[in-house]
Amino acid sequence: MSKITPTELLTFGENDETRSDGALTVRIIGGARAVRNDPYDRFSPALFDYLDSADVVHCHQIHATSSIMAAEYSKRTGKRVFVTDLGGGPSGDVSRAHDALFDAHLHISAFSQRLWEKSRTRSILISGGVDTERFRPAAEPPGEFRAIFVGRILPHKGIDVLIDAMPDDMQLDVIGRAYDDRYFADLKDRARGKRVSFVTDLADDNLPDAYRGASCVVLPSAYRTIYGDESFAPELLGQTLLEGMASGLPAICTDVGAMPEIVVDGATGFVIPDRDIAALRNKLSWLRENPDAAARIGKAARHHAVQHFSWETVVERCLSAYES
Repeated sequence: MSKITPTELLTFGENDETRSDGALTVRIIGGARAVRNDPYDRFSPALFDYLDSADVVHCHQIHATSSIMAAEYSKRTGKRVFVTDLGGGPSGDVSRAHDALFDAHLHISAFSQRLWEKSRTRSILISGGVDTERFRPAAEPPGEFRAIFVGRILPHKGIDVLIDAMPDDMQLDVIGRAYDDRYFADLKDRARGKRVSFVTDLADDNLPDAYRGASCVVLPSAYRTIYGDESFAPELLGQTLLEGMASGLPAICTDVGAMPEIVVDGATGFVIPDRDIAALRNKLSWLRENPDAAARIGKAARHHAVQHFSWETVVERCLSAYES
């Protein structure tokens, strides 16, 4: 966005800070209080000072107090204001009155749209995006077949199913921060005797190389966790599938949330039933045993990501929504 029009990102942190990321101005508001003691829901009145110079305000977490306050302020000062639900974050609820403050919901998936279908606020699909320059295919395939999972290590991600599905002689790299100690311990127990590595401290700069060293990307998220807990929206998009596909990898996902919107079954990867260990093992084995076909699928996955999910495409949709 910042390559096309002046753009500022407002967020919260320990101290006030302003810095640049290319053409983007990043303003960090320090000392914001946690609303209802929720560390993911921060607010500071200093937010209003930065909104005065904006023509358009786009909030990226609908359940956050800062988004509601920004929307109220924007309405009073005659600014257009939009919102995107990115999932996670604060656990607060949004009333119909608050929802009506926004000019439109800009959704990252049709699945997200369906979750908000009872909202009276206008709904526009902008989709999610991926940096197709940063995430690029490797010059050569890896020496051995390696599956990769990237994401938060949490029960709804279904990593336990992936570990159970792995053939004993196949390498799996699980990359992401562990947010649930019990689940992480259970995963390590299940991985004993298998070729599974856990990387919980990978720097963002090294993530593209991790994809390029893999043979396929897997995101086996589930509606019901190993502990019986249920989530109605475990994946509003499936960002790491896009990163893997942009890197030229075949993708395997479950038929959960928005993920079937990203992976074209049989063309850019495979969509399998939720928590189906046998189906997942079968697709992993097939990709390893059919390297030429896997390479064609990976190439198609890259093309699909570039054509439909590049950030340039998403920005065009956003600007069109803002102007409408």
